[in-house]
Amino acid sequence: MSSPKQVNAPNAPSSLDIFSPNLFKGKVVFATGGGSGIGKHVVETMMRHGVDAVIIGRKTDRLTQAANELEAATGRKCIPATADVRDPKSIQAAAKLAVDKLGRIDFVICGAAGNFLAPLSHLSENAFKTVMEIDTLGTFNTFKATIPYVRQTHGAYIHFSATLHYQGSVYQAHVSAAKAGVDALSNVIAIEEGPYGVRSNVIAPGPIGGTPGMDRLSSLDDPSARKIRIPLGRMGEKADIANAAVFLFSNGAAHVTGQILVVDGGAQHTYSGMGVFPYPESVLEFEKIKKLVPRL
Repeated sequence: MSSPKQVNAPNAPSSLDIFSPNLFKGKVVFATGGGSGIGKHVVETMMRHGVDAVIIGRKTDRLTQAANELEAATGRKCIPATADVRDPKSIQAAAKLAVDKLGRIDFVICGAAGNFLAPLSHLSENAFKTVMEIDTLGTFNTFKATIPYVRQTHGAYIHFSATLHYQGSVYQAHVSAAKAGVDALSNVIAIEEGPYGVRSNVIAPGPIGGTPGMDRLSSLDDPSARKIRIPLGRMGEKADIANAAVFLFSNGAAHVTGQILVVDGGAQHTYSGMGVFPYPESVLEFEKIKKLVPRL
């Protein structure tokens, strides 16, 4: 009898095949980290469902280009707002710009993040602090800057987190600590702002193809070292995260708050905590691993 062959999950469907094209008509999304990567794809998907957007980032030229691309792709308004989530005044100015230009803020995506690979023994105090400031403090600053407007619209927050801190993940202490803080903040936002009609949830992506993190790991020469056990049989796509965000912002999730939605094809249940790196070799032979991943 031949061995059964794994049936892989189909590719992520288009959100337009699932949700109404006018789902977010008249609404405004304020997105940190919305000018690139997963954040940009989520914003584009929401714009295809009628939302206008304000995207926030530190590099004006890149942000302006992204805004132009999003407008051209969707026919909706997209305003670039240069700001650093670590600076409360700049993110407050971005929120005010959003309301001045578009009249309201309904949805907030806290997607600004910093990450790199480093073992604790090689991680500087400043590097650890920087990731904490971008991810955790940046989420707090974004919440503080937007909540007066989000209360007015009875809107919602989505925070991008990770599954790294569910178990120990080598080379990811800084990000694990920062994302655990993001999860905790979202829970408190949910209970404190719920009486004002505001919801707060977290999306925790698993391995997503075509992202800087996975591109770095693709430098590994040994395929077995970067094999990730995913029950549904395929790497995640940006569209998987976008579809989850559309659901959580929609009225279909009207009674969903204070939750963490893991989008990883079931990987967290088979994940050893070591990720793509062999253990304990990755810890004991760091210089060898470093040669395989030049940017480590």
